[in-house]
Amino acid sequence: MAFKPNYNQQRAERNRAKEQKKQEKLQRREEGAAARRAGEPDGTETQDDALATDTDTQTDTNNA
Repeated sequence: MAFKPNYNQQRAERNRAKEQKKQEKLQRREEGAAARRAGEPDGTETQDDALATDTDTQTDTNNA
């Protein structure tokens, strides 16, 4: 005969998994914030952002 389902144990396992995922997300966010505070690029600059930066630099150089 099969055992009765232990709903409290299942709920506790789901809560542990949820809390672990939340902690991992918080840690990633804190690491990103620390990198930004330190001035380190995190590699998330898109190609459009890079092009806009290059265009601004060229415009300033041409006006000088």
